[in-house]
Amino acid sequence: MTALPPIRFATIGFGIMGERLLRAALDHDPQSLKVSGVWDPASDAMQRLARDLPDVPRFDSLAALLAHSDAVHIASPPTYHLQQLEAAADAGVAALCEKPLAVDVAAARATLARVTASKSRAGVNFPFTSSFGVDQLDQWRLDGAVGTLRSVHIEAGFAAWPRPWQMAAASWLSKRDDGGFTREVLSHFIFLTLRQLGPVTLKRARTTYPVGDGAETAITAQLEAGGLPITLSGAVGMTDKPDHNLWVLTGDGGQIRLRDWAVAERQQPGRAWVAPAQPRSNEEMRPLVLKRQLDKVVAMTRGQPHSLATLDEALAVQEIVEAMLKG
Repeated sequence: MTALPPIRFATIGFGIMGERLLRAALDHDPQSLKVSGVWDPASDAMQRLARDLPDVPRFDSLAALLAHSDAVHIASPPTYHLQQLEAAADAGVAALCEKPLAVDVAAARATLARVTASKSRAGVNFPFTSSFGVDQLDQWRLDGAVGTLRSVHIEAGFAAWPRPWQMAAASWLSKRDDGGFTREVLSHFIFLTLRQLGPVTLKRARTTYPVGDGAETAITAQLEAGGLPITLSGAVGMTDKPDHNLWVLTGDGGQIRLRDWAVAERQQPGRAWVAPAQPRSNEEMRPLVLKRQLDKVVAMTRGQPHSLATLDEALAVQEIVEAMLKG
């Protein structure tokens, strides 16, 4: 059988997420995936790319990038996601779009209708689809470790927002219109809940904003999925950790949780939380998770089965997030 050529993979937006996945792609199996280049309309981003990764081709327009690619990573700020998703669809190029899909729910629905009608290959980058910690949660549930499910609790805390490694993107991450930790962080855990339990509905929410146009500083919400009650909370300045989060599933047989993005732990009634093995941090696990994501991008591009988040799932998450932010 003749081997398939490697997927030509390009990056739109050389920011934090664009660079992370680009570096993972450069380390990927070259027989499977090959980096074709990067385009970012910001000259300082392209200058940084030329300095830090001089061997990576640089395109001078989105059209040029699409013409030389089989798949793209849309890693630009949320304002541009929908138009770039449509451009990729029009060019017949597969797309992995960063979340949030957008901040305008009506516009997202319209774009998804057009993209879906064109039978385009597209997914959204929720890395929990490739998480080893989530795999462990799935195994515990399969083994009956939780028993009859009772509730879910989601929480996230930050010493400051944006987080230290995001300051280069603070111009939009710190703003109410596009940024905030609910879109950037809590959305991942709403997606995880959707994958674990089914469609999520919002019952009520309360959001605290600073004076001016800054992003939220605190949020609480009650939701429901699969008939289970869900409590959610997030706040800035309530912890000294740059980034702390929990997703906890409670049943009559015990609890399981995902802590700080990557660490799966189990608690039996009256006992301490324990991990199945020596836990590895999110930073240690990230390269392995991104490799799995890229394997799925290759499969998506080739029209093969994959488990990347769908556009419909991302829209469902976005609808919940935007409704929460409106309080």
